[in-house]
Amino acid sequence: MRSALCALGAAAALALLPAGHARAQGQEPDRDFTIEDSRITESSGLAASRAHPGIYWTHNDQDAPLIYGIDSRTGKTVATLTMAGVGTPRDMEAIAVGPDGDIYVGDIGDNLDGSWDHVWIYRFPEPETLKDQTVRARQYVVKYADGARNAEALMVHPKTGRVYIASKNEDGGGLYAGPEHLSTSGTNVFRRVDEVPWVTDGAFSPDGDRLVLRGYFSAKEYAWRDGRLADEGTAVGAPFQGQAESVTYTTDGSAFMFGSEGRNSRVVRVDRTSGGPSTKPTETPGGSPDSPSAGGQGGQGGQGSEGGGSATTGFLVLASATVLVVGVKRLLRKG
Repeated sequence: MRSALCALGAAAALALLPAGHARAQGQEPDRDFTIEDSRITESSGLAASRAHPGIYWTHNDQDAPLIYGIDSRTGKTVATLTMAGVGTPRDMEAIAVGPDGDIYVGDIGDNLDGSWDHVWIYRFPEPETLKDQTVRARQYVVKYADGARNAEALMVHPKTGRVYIASKNEDGGGLYAGPEHLSTSGTNVFRRVDEVPWVTDGAFSPDGDRLVLRGYFSAKEYAWRDGRLADEGTAVGAPFQGQAESVTYTTDGSAFMFGSEGRNSRVVRVDRTSGGPSTKPTETPGGSPDSPSAGGQGGQGGQGSEGGGSATTGFLVLASATVLVVGVKRLLRKG
């Protein structure tokens, strides 16, 4: 189903040296690790646990309501959560932990770019104990003010709790802000507040002052102010992966954790450099994100190239990759 992109990612990995410095797998948390669970073949989201240091939550890109807790010290699954109280998921693509300690899961994929007039967000408290268990989840109906979208990135602001979604399109997508508080009794309308490049995942920094967005071949970190991107973004050392699907910050904000789909997929830590966007004031609850007008300066330039490897080789690989991605778009829409 996604073999073309997986092969493409492998070719890119051979042609280019991974950006950033690889960390040896060991007993310390928040380092590189391999997801060992044979059930996890399409890890499509990643979120650092707030309650359990060194644990990362992930899920497959599939229709089963299962969430897995992975120990970054060993790569082993230490908890399998089965969501109850929700319908059958269609295309789970993203996961985040909010300031209230709740886990948010974005069932927001739409590979036909508008075939579903609504998508869903699931939400449940992060469990106090790491074990296999059933969790009672709330389900929210989501629509976009400007029509149906395909999306793979869901972010929850760590101060205000407002939920954001970044849509996915090869020509660039939009950043959408949800209402101040999600409601289970009606439709939650998300409104476009900014423009973003091709995005497969994103995450807010723990202090809420920065937002990282990644695509298949690169990632940028943006300053965040008043509910919008506050600058053009700074390229970070995203590694080349078979199918680059996920990113999150470590809980202390000192590094990014980049994940990929595939069996025994690798999660790679990349330390955050001091050269990123400057700290900006964070948004306030009930502020401008509820306005439907687009603002901000940030996402219109697309994602920049990363460090590491030969620049000439990298350009050629990425150019070829772009052509191939467009060529296999129909295959992806069947997945």
